Amino acid sequence: MSRSVRRRFWLETACAVLSAALAVLTLISREWIEEVFGVDPDGGNGALEWSIVFGLLLVATCASIAARSEVRRARRTAISA
Repeated sequence: MSRSVRRRFWLETACAVLSAALAVLTLISREWIEEVFGVDPDGGNGALEWSIVFGLLLVATCASIAARSEVRRARRTAISA
């Protein structure tokens, strides 16, 4: 099946995996954002981190759904061919 899916599937899958991994990383260690960027925009109350977690989970979910639809498209194309 790897030949029947488009490059778009792999991009969507990579985006979903990366977003989910960053969401988990943010849940485990919320300070990584301050360490990487050197700023603390929310003043230490954690609101930004929770917003980032929810945003990343939303991106991961949407990318997963898009990748799944791409697989279904490839299966329909393979069956009708």
